[in-house]
Amino acid sequence: MAPVYALNLFDVADREEYLAYAKRSPAAVAAHGGRVVALGKFRESVTGDIEPRRVLILVEWESKEAFDSYRNDPDLADLHPHREDGSSAYIWHLFDRLDDLRPVLKVE
Repeated sequence: MAPVYALNLFDVADREEYLAYAKRSPAAVAAHGGRVVALGKFRESVTGDIEPRRVLILVEWESKEAFDSYRNDPDLADLHPHREDGSSAYIWHLFDRLDDLRPVLKVE
């Protein structure tokens, strides 16, 4: 199974709700095979027309199945609503891990 990256871009809409999520999510993410590899606060838009989000979180997951197990764990059913209610303009994308760009560029 190959690692995947989950790119999270969002704005904090309700501080208390997001804090409730942030207190429990690191342990839950780790328990499901994920680890946060980057946290960031928006600095400036260099190029592109997407509306900036203030927060970036990049999580590396052991596999797509590990990510799905986190997202679909019934024991976390009370956790995810804190993320949803505490954030706005949420973008959550999965990316396959690559060692180089040859697969994207179709170069052998």
